[in-house]
Amino acid sequence: MATTAPGWGVWPILWRALVLLWSCGGGLCRGGPGVNVYLSVEEMRRLIGLDAELYYVRNDVVSHYALPFKLLVPGETNSLHFTWHAKSKVEYKLGFQVDNPAAMDMPQANISAQGEVPRTVSVFRVDLLCTGKLDSEVTMEVQLNLTINSSKNITVLNFKRRKICYRKPEQEEKSLIYPGKNNSKDGRTAFDAVHTAPTTSTRVFYISVGVCCAVIFLVAIILAVLHLHSMKRVELDDSMSESGSSQGLSQPSTQTTQYLRADTPNNATPVTSYPTLRIEKNDLKSVTLAEAKARVKDIAISRERVTFKDVLQEGTFGRIFHGILVDEKDPSKEKYVFAKTVKDHASEVQVTMMLTESCKLRGLHHRNLLPINHVCVEDGERPMVLLPYMNWGNLKLFLRQCKLAEANNPQAISQQDLVHMAIQIACGMSYLARREVIHKDLATRNCVIDDSLQVKITDNALSRDLFPMDYHCLGDNENRPVRWMALESLVNNEFSSASDVWAFGVTLWELMTLGQTPYVDIDPFEMAAYLKDGYRIAQPINCPDELFAVMACCWALDRDERPKFQQLVQCLTEFHAALGAYV
Repeated sequence: MATTAPGWGVWPILWRALVLLWSCGGGLCRGGPGVNVYLSVEEMRRLIGLDAELYYVRNDVVSHYALPFKLLVPGETNSLHFTWHAKSKVEYKLGFQVDNPAAMDMPQANISAQGEVPRTVSVFRVDLLCTGKLDSEVTMEVQLNLTINSSKNITVLNFKRRKICYRKPEQEEKSLIYPGKNNSKDGRTAFDAVHTAPTTSTRVFYISVGVCCAVIFLVAIILAVLHLHSMKRVELDDSMSESGSSQGLSQPSTQTTQYLRADTPNNATPVTSYPTLRIEKNDLKSVTLAEAKARVKDIAISRERVTFKDVLQEGTFGRIFHGILVDEKDPSKEKYVFAKTVKDHASEVQVTMMLTESCKLRGLHHRNLLPINHVCVEDGERPMVLLPYMNWGNLKLFLRQCKLAEANNPQAISQQDLVHMAIQIACGMSYLARREVIHKDLATRNCVIDDSLQVKITDNALSRDLFPMDYHCLGDNENRPVRWMALESLVNNEFSSASDVWAFGVTLWELMTLGQTPYVDIDPFEMAAYLKDGYRIAQPINCPDELFAVMACCWALDRDERPKFQQLVQCLTEFHAALGAYV
């Protein structure tokens, strides 16, 4: 196994364990020619964002776990790379199958259809050629037959992939000649012929485009230099103004029993200082109450239509009620709702933040999101936010109730149910990522669930008040979910879909521990130091290695190494199906 980048915590250890598990299948020819077929670290990182090798055959042992796994190939990826070699003579035959020829032509390899497996480590490429005629998810199969001459032993390896193909715009279809159509006597495709013998007009066109691109590139460089120069001046001014008030992070303590970290060389120099926290001004506090009310005026309704039943949660200044909403046109029709409101002593800032944060998911429509339906903002009354009712309520409280009942009813909720919840949360977050919406506070406390185990992601309005132990102020007068935040969010206040992926990993850990608090023994001021040193929360009891591996890859220090939500949905769905096979 290749060594992974620092900061992955226990991920290298887990991945080695997984590869060993995958290598326990049937043998190709034990004590034989030493065949190896696998995906390299670079290929795995390119396809699913993991720093690890995936072996299909390791020293003649076939991995029957890895072979059936259908990796999803994104639309922008048009080739696959397989690494292979053998210590002695092994013959091969290579073939392909495609279930939708209208969406994808037959794949083409850069090696011959049959021959000998190379004796040195080599890579062969398989090009995936979408036709561009329609949008489709194509299942394609690479069939590799390996034959040992001495025993005539034939082993068939089938690598299945799911390729996303997109339909090209109509004007492009008319102007482009697609590869794969053999239109010349010497065997060249039309695509080759056009590119090897361009007409004069084509040359003029390419030269014109090149000149335009060069001019645009030069202008962009000049603007970038000017922008960087101005940014440096702003940062210098900011650093001078903040130098007297910024607070550094203390050095981590020696307590390590609850956490795991990556292997560190014996001569490694301990880190004694860390970047100070740079906190940007909270834009929510810059919004006035009048502005917040104006933003939701179009969904405002009369308070007379709402009747309170029970108090579901209560904090210092906020409450969530189980309410009944009467239909405006037909008073005989009623439906249950969540009603979020504040107490009389709540400050104007707290009221404004409740209204503003409640609009985070407004206008978004997905089966795993719970945006607001209506508000009551009448003068002289405390504002109230109404959301669709989910009868089992807050997901974190539900999980903790399951844990309390675990001794009497251990079958109350299964591991398969928990993975299904994680898939739903990942689906909702994948939708937000596609819409370029950053949640910033993903956790089980900001999800709700019903009696059919359908999970929906909510906003974080009132969460600081209802779950005060999950939020901490690091000397900046701002309560934040420190234990759920990525390192770049803690140190630089930078948020993105990648930081939401980090929070999803912690949320998945919450699910598997039935609502426990992560990093419960770590001082919030030391969180950034622990994360930078490679420490992560330990694997929960009874959590499968494969599932903890998913969590671990969400906690990569480099945000580019974290998986995308679409990849997490695919991985968890495959794992959920595998769990179902044993139930």
